[in-house]
Amino acid sequence: MHRNLFVLFSIVFTHTFGQVYYPENSQVKTNDNTYTAFTNATIHTTPTSSIQEGTLLIQKGRIVAIGKSIDLPANTQVFDLNQLHVYPSFIDLHTNFGIKEIKPEKSSGRTTQYNPSRKGYYWNDHILSDYNSFDDYTYSASDAKKMREQGFGVVNTHRPEGIHRGTGMVVALNNHQNDSYRILAKHAAEHFSFKKSKSSNQYYPGSIMGAMALLRQVYHDANWYAQGTAKNTDFALEAIIKNKKLPKIFEATNELDVLRASNISKETGLNLTIKASGFEYEQLKTLQSLRPTLILPLNFPDAFKITDQYLAKKISLKEMRRWNQAPANPSKLEAAGIPFALTTADLKDTEDFLENLKKAILYGLSKTKALEALTTLPAKILGMSNEIGSLQKGAYANFIITSGEIFDEDTTLYENWVQGKLHTINDRNTVNIDGNYKLVYQEKDYTIEISESTSEISTTIKQDTTTLNAEIDYKNQWLQITLSDTEQKGITQFNAKIEEDTGLKGQGIDDKGKSFFWTATKTDQKITKEEEEETIKHPLTKITYPNNGYGFAQLPKKENILFKNATVWTNEADGILENTDVLVIDGKIAAVGKNLVHKTAKVIDATGKHLTSGIIDEHSHIAASSINEGGQNSSAEVSIEDVIDPNDIDIYRNLSGGVTTIQILHGSANPIGGRSAIIKLKWGSTISEMLYPNAPPFIKFALGENVKQSNWSSYSRFPQSRMGVEQVFEDYFQRAKEYGEQWTTYQQLPKKSKAKAVVPRYDVEMETLWEILKDERFISCHSYVQSEINMLMKVAERHQFKINTFTHILEGYKVADKMQAHGAGGSTFSDWWAYKFEVNDAIPYNGPIMHNTGVLVAYNSDDGEMSRRLNQEAAKAVKYGSVPEEDAWKFVTLNPAKLLHIDDKVGSVKAGKVADLVLWNAHPMSIYTIAEKTMIEGAFFYEHEKVADQITSIAAEKQMLINQMIVAKNGGAKTQDPINTVKRELHCETLD
Repeated sequence: MHRNLFVLFSIVFTHTFGQVYYPENSQVKTNDNTYTAFTNATIHTTPTSSIQEGTLLIQKGRIVAIGKSIDLPANTQVFDLNQLHVYPSFIDLHTNFGIKEIKPEKSSGRTTQYNPSRKGYYWNDHILSDYNSFDDYTYSASDAKKMREQGFGVVNTHRPEGIHRGTGMVVALNNHQNDSYRILAKHAAEHFSFKKSKSSNQYYPGSIMGAMALLRQVYHDANWYAQGTAKNTDFALEAIIKNKKLPKIFEATNELDVLRASNISKETGLNLTIKASGFEYEQLKTLQSLRPTLILPLNFPDAFKITDQYLAKKISLKEMRRWNQAPANPSKLEAAGIPFALTTADLKDTEDFLENLKKAILYGLSKTKALEALTTLPAKILGMSNEIGSLQKGAYANFIITSGEIFDEDTTLYENWVQGKLHTINDRNTVNIDGNYKLVYQEKDYTIEISESTSEISTTIKQDTTTLNAEIDYKNQWLQITLSDTEQKGITQFNAKIEEDTGLKGQGIDDKGKSFFWTATKTDQKITKEEEEETIKHPLTKITYPNNGYGFAQLPKKENILFKNATVWTNEADGILENTDVLVIDGKIAAVGKNLVHKTAKVIDATGKHLTSGIIDEHSHIAASSINEGGQNSSAEVSIEDVIDPNDIDIYRNLSGGVTTIQILHGSANPIGGRSAIIKLKWGSTISEMLYPNAPPFIKFALGENVKQSNWSSYSRFPQSRMGVEQVFEDYFQRAKEYGEQWTTYQQLPKKSKAKAVVPRYDVEMETLWEILKDERFISCHSYVQSEINMLMKVAERHQFKINTFTHILEGYKVADKMQAHGAGGSTFSDWWAYKFEVNDAIPYNGPIMHNTGVLVAYNSDDGEMSRRLNQEAAKAVKYGSVPEEDAWKFVTLNPAKLLHIDDKVGSVKAGKVADLVLWNAHPMSIYTIAEKTMIEGAFFYEHEKVADQITSIAAEKQMLINQMIVAKNGGAKTQDPINTVKRELHCETLD
């Protein structure tokens, strides 16, 4: 037993400290006290400092001295580097090196998993904060070799599973030692993503916004748990608290997720370092305001195979531009002052890393910044600057030896020393003889092309245009070329000892065994840097806002505009005014009247045209990356503001239909949905610029078939009936009431008593529902059937609040009087019916009947295509129900503004209101009418007269890029098959 305890203690001690204190069988143990010195080298200690003719002295895997002149100990092995260059080995912060990939958990069939499977841990399986990558780690010598060949000596590795992925580890790529020595940090950093783990089928979160809400809540819970008031142990939260001071690294998969992760970082104070997508140059303005630290992949898109014009048309201009622009991503971020490291992540082949990095340098990335991004900055992020990332006394002896400056095109990487151990990449004594040569032999001219001479050498030999059979071997400075004749009846050998890169000469043996002398003259011509760049780099296309064919080179700015002689639909008591002027000054309507004059305002002749306020869509699902979080029957904790997509082409299409403001609603997957976002359609602007300033807070509720999952595959989530839906509301509002009372009681405590009292657990979901009870948040409820509409109004009245808006509400005509008494508005469709069972009683007179009963009525789209034709939808209120034209027009302008509680700013043409205006070339509700200009806050975000030029410009740019791709392909560039980008349309029922 004592022996077993000794062995166990020894194993633990060895793993912890990397030393062996007990004998191992069949091994001879010696202490290696030998020093190794590298002299006469250009030593780059950091990206900005170097030592000429310097000496680097190492012992036992560490640097013991570095400088211009060093006294070397007697037992020193000396390598004279003869003016070669020495750099710190690179560090990759984002790998899964050596980590076993997890196998997906098999689904349990028809039943969706809603509850966690782990006992004693956090309530969500995708929070794996207690996990340590060491548990699934096995050193891979072959993968380490690939990384070393690209200059890397250290990697931070983790298991890419889960939203909170637990901790990663730092590993030195040293094939000569065991893991107790190689592992530099067993718990190096915490890792995160928006992607769920494959180890669990737990459905929540089912969306990006759900993942964001979960991350927020888990850190609220960790802070609460740290106070020691929890009744049960939670190992996941304990791990978060334990690892609080570790660096945090987040994996984002696209440029919008980078912004979302940056927002999470600021809100939670986690100081996330974010592994980016490679296209961050498209979101520079937002990134400059958020200033995250990024980890950039160099996964530049391949050129598309363009075999015919039909295939070319399938490829979007955005994708074509990305092929052209992505190599400039690092240089754009450098110019913007955004710090970043570099990673091999996302590359199909690690061997492409250095090649792509040199390409990025050709596209403007400075060599200093590139070196910093691979050495000092990643070391700083890991908190290991004293050990890795630079060449300094006491640091690990991790360095690479190169023939010249590290990122020069003709530089060869000779050796990568990791923890003082040599790993040869290319023989230091082998001269690089890559190039083209001319050989004259037996009165015949031969051309020789040699490549990769310092590694896996290859050659092509031609006589005139005929390629000959040839083999080449190059080792220990000796070159041998074996040339077979065309019939392979005889061979000729050319041998040469290579001592410098000046040409090839030596002795040969012909096919008859006769020796001869030969010389091959190098024919390569030195080209200028400018010529080199032009050869490799295609001219960059312009980056627009957003970065597609309909984006702006410069964002629209406010203009002082005087519209003259328009037919103005005021939506005010003045009604429709003929031959009237509207003056816009500094983004607001300054005056409405006749014969207006302004000295500096630009005059637009609106004679024969109609000027209206911008259309407002109360219920939209465009401009979002996801719509539903259906993982729970309540998702009040999620917000559409988290998933706005400012690049959605439907924004531009809506502008072409005169839409200026929309409410993006959560879908109808659950009775209590997520919070909404109200945005201005300021095409090309940042998300924060689009968000309606100080917008009233809304939340989406839902009734009917969707929430009870009549048409979905889940059979286990409550509720499964319309009765159950009511009970969901009752349960959650009772919980919210009790939650609010708990917090109110705590907040009312005297300061001294509060310090000793138990702090309630902060719950984002309950906070949101409490806001409803306090009349601080409005409800827009998806609804169809009159019985459920009645039910929800009664629930609201029992809990002393009101339903702001019933949306869809196609049986509203049956309960219009009750809605009017309750104070609810109706945002409905003009003439949709019978598209599912609960819509069977819908009629096109629904809107007019509610309107005539005194209900505030709006027409919404709920559809990305119909939303740009809401002006025509308004006309249907005239057709079905004879609603006066002015009132019908308010269905898509002033009334939705009132429902959204923003009618003090928009919805009518009135002095003092914001200048969200549309100029129509004819009656605004005609099917033939065109929105000529759409203005938001005094700036024109859409002008119909420019569309034809945009279409022409798109075609010309695509053809230019196609030509560039053909040139690249012919030059040997990698290619990919065309991407047929079909836009995903989101609706109420869309699930991620």
